[in-house]
Amino acid sequence: MSTFMFKNKTPEYTAVSNIFIDKYMPKARGEFVKVYLLGLKYCMSGEPGVSSSMLASALHLLETDVMNALNYWSDENVIKMTSLDSMKNYTIEFLDLKDCADEKSENVNLLHELNNNSTKDMFEEIQMLIGRPLSSKEMTTYISWQKDYSFPPELILLLIQYCVSKGKSDYRYIEKIALAWFDSKISTIDDAQSYIKRHEDKWIKIGKILNYLGIKDGEVMKPQEEMLDKWINTYKFSLDVIFKACDVCFERISKSDFKYIDGILNSWFKEGIKTLEDVTKRDVKKSTYKKPYNNYKQTSKDNFNNFEQRTYDYNDLEKKLLGWEKKDE
Repeated sequence: MSTFMFKNKTPEYTAVSNIFIDKYMPKARGEFVKVYLLGLKYCMSGEPGVSSSMLASALHLLETDVMNALNYWSDENVIKMTSLDSMKNYTIEFLDLKDCADEKSENVNLLHELNNNSTKDMFEEIQMLIGRPLSSKEMTTYISWQKDYSFPPELILLLIQYCVSKGKSDYRYIEKIALAWFDSKISTIDDAQSYIKRHEDKWIKIGKILNYLGIKDGEVMKPQEEMLDKWINTYKFSLDVIFKACDVCFERISKSDFKYIDGILNSWFKEGIKTLEDVTKRDVKKSTYKKPYNNYKQTSKDNFNNFEQRTYDYNDLEKKLLGWEKKDE
């Protein structure tokens, strides 16, 4: 009897379901999508298992982020997680998404909903705002927001009006903003208006900081955006103070570096610095602290220079050293 061993070639690509891309990816967080895709790659390539630390390291995430992502996809019925033991070990099965492709459509009876005058009026106003007819998928999604997100029609109209005012009428962008509002627990017009004001004010300030640093808005990565948000909303520094930190950074290392600026502002926040006057007082205090040392050095130098030198009779000294003085006597 012969035994044949086949060499498996690792696939050079991973097939991702269009259902995942169309239905699940738009409303999921970016790090959740990254975890799904890497996990799917390992599964498709025949990887027997991988630890949460390996996933976290590969994606530059925390292990808690990985677990949150897997739990999220499990709740969405995209994967099936089965606990193996009390040590937090699991089997993970990537489910066939065809089985739930039409689930949302079945849960929403579009023809029945169109008989509702408020819903019908909402769709007509949305079409006027975006300047085109709505697809059945868009209408189904907007209806689902009323049920899943508890968004009243007025709030959905405000959301779409806000997106259009930014030059964005794409369905994917609108859905992304809707998820952000839901995550921020927005449920009323007042909530939305307050959120829009805070969000717009933040981005106006971010734009000014980036312009000061000579960086374009599109070049900002997520970690940098989080730093900027911290300086503005958590530390509540004024733009003048942030600009000053940028100046200090450039003076010290001759370039703009987010981490270096963040280090300066972290230090100032811990020291209770809030204004440019506080920064000036801090600098004066530090220079005053160093001054006594400089005075001591200067005083020592002056004392040495002012020392009264003695005069000697070198002929007399020579006689004494050679003993000639006694002989002369």
